[in-house]
Amino acid sequence: MSQYNFKKIAVVPTSTDFIDIILSKTQRKTPTVVHKSYKITRIRAFYMRKVRYTQQNFHDRLSQIIQEFPKLEDVHPFYADLMNVLYDKDHYKLALGQINTARHLIDNIAKDFSRLIKYGDSLYRCKQLKKAAMGRMATLMKKQASSLKYLEQVRQHLARLPSIDPNTRTILVCGFPNVGKSSFVNKITRADVEVQPYAFTTKSLYVGHTDYKYLRWQVVDTPGILDHPLESRNTIEMQAITALAHLRAAVLYVSDPSEQCGHSIEEQISLFNNIKPLFANKPLLFVLNKTDIIRMEDLPDEKRACYEEVISDPNIKVLEMSTFDETGITSVKDEACERLMNYRVESKMRTKKVNEFLNRLHVAVPQARDDKVRLPFIPEKVLEKQRAMEESAERRKKKLERDIEEELGDDYILDLKKHYDLPEDYKYDVIPEIWQGHNIADYIDPDILKKLDELEKEEELREEAGFYDMSEEEDDESMAEIRELAAQIRTKKSFLKDQKQMTKSSTKPIMPRNTAARKRGRSVSGLRDKMSELGVNLEDNPNAHYMRSVSRKPKRMKLEIEPKSRSRSRSMSKPRNEMGVKDEAMRVKLNKGIQKTMKKKINKFARKGEGDRHIPDLKPKHLFTGRRGIGKTDRR
Repeated sequence: MSQYNFKKIAVVPTSTDFIDIILSKTQRKTPTVVHKSYKITRIRAFYMRKVRYTQQNFHDRLSQIIQEFPKLEDVHPFYADLMNVLYDKDHYKLALGQINTARHLIDNIAKDFSRLIKYGDSLYRCKQLKKAAMGRMATLMKKQASSLKYLEQVRQHLARLPSIDPNTRTILVCGFPNVGKSSFVNKITRADVEVQPYAFTTKSLYVGHTDYKYLRWQVVDTPGILDHPLESRNTIEMQAITALAHLRAAVLYVSDPSEQCGHSIEEQISLFNNIKPLFANKPLLFVLNKTDIIRMEDLPDEKRACYEEVISDPNIKVLEMSTFDETGITSVKDEACERLMNYRVESKMRTKKVNEFLNRLHVAVPQARDDKVRLPFIPEKVLEKQRAMEESAERRKKKLERDIEEELGDDYILDLKKHYDLPEDYKYDVIPEIWQGHNIADYIDPDILKKLDELEKEEELREEAGFYDMSEEEDDESMAEIRELAAQIRTKKSFLKDQKQMTKSSTKPIMPRNTAARKRGRSVSGLRDKMSELGVNLEDNPNAHYMRSVSRKPKRMKLEIEPKSRSRSRSMSKPRNEMGVKDEAMRVKLNKGIQKTMKKKINKFARKGEGDRHIPDLKPKHLFTGRRGIGKTDRR
């Protein structure tokens, strides 16, 4: 029997998309250039290839649809009946049959037109036959629009169906609507079925899984069933009937003795008797839910009498539970699993294969020699050793904080610092975790005190040995050497500084010293005025110091070092626009001519100025070049 994974069925495209996909693939995967100057055999092969390639693509896609959709004769009867309920078996088979017929018709069209193209006598006739073939194939696919649309809806619904394994261990929950079936499934599994206080909240099958005795169990929640004839039941109810009929499962019939579901006890018992033939050869549990409202023994006599028929049947186990306060849920689950397990073992024991397995097994059962009771003998030393081990284990047993809390009661205070691995004086010191951006724990050394004592002892030994006792003469000699080295370092630094000043690039700006801010106490004019007041005439004295400029020497004499590169020094020549100009009038005249020439260029090309340049947008190569026709000189 085939097993299907309905979620892996490929998407069924619409007829228009189907045609577009196939024709575009034909255009991409087959040659596209043919000329009338070719031999007729080459032209025929060109168009025959297109027709056959299109036919093969149609054939493959339609075959994929037919093969991926489940065949009702091959799947489990549960899925076959479920699909019949949900999609109508006749409609489903008819849609697949139409797709299969379309596939054969497309194959015949390709065969017929390939034969006609084989005898085509010109490029035009072959091309027209190819167009006719593809047109007929496309028309045929357009007629399958309704079938393709229906199959896509079926595929989407199949993908949403729960993955129910018909052959595994299954617990089936059924009953009237709103009696607590979904609540019970949510309590024992993670199915998360919607629960609402109105009928037919659950409209389809839901599956959850639970564990019992290290085995996985499948729990199926079915929609509610009403008490009326089978032919008048709707699609929602028929899903539950299908599951009851075809799944080998333990059945839990849930009843509501409080009648809050909207149906009396008599109606619930009547439904139970109505669907009782579906419970044949299945473990059956009759579960009374909502015991938090009313229990079995609290019911009136006339209502309790309705359950007597069910209670008196030895094959039916009656249990009570409440999904509200969760009483009895575990016992119901365990009883259902246990009954189903025993039933499956018994059914396997009745098969012919069981004898083959039993013949391979041999269990040795020892037989008693006599009636004498022989107690086990343990040597005394072994007992002493066991007692000693138990005592040592008791001593080693650590007293937990929970035990201390139980002893002290309200006086207990949680103290985490008492377990610190520190001396008693340091345990309760306030230690920051972060200090100046560093983690304190990274710098903690457990042996810091020990190392500090060793350093102090070493320092005492050095002092006793006279390590720090130095004479003044030795001190003077060492300091003289240090001063001499320092002077050499300063000289070298000043030399390097001057050398850098002379060799650095002349293109970099140099900030001038702010001499204007300093007030000079003496000046040339002040000296002349002062001397004039005193009666000294300095006008005709050419040797006066204020009459000639003397460069001020810097305080520190710079070293004359040849610069490494003269090419970087600034050029002292004239600007380019002044070279070859003999006087100012000529320079003004040249500037006017330059401005006039630039103005003409600017006006001619509609530019804003000299910096406004137009970059032409050249056409790309693919707009210039192209294939040429035979005997033609023009380009496309």
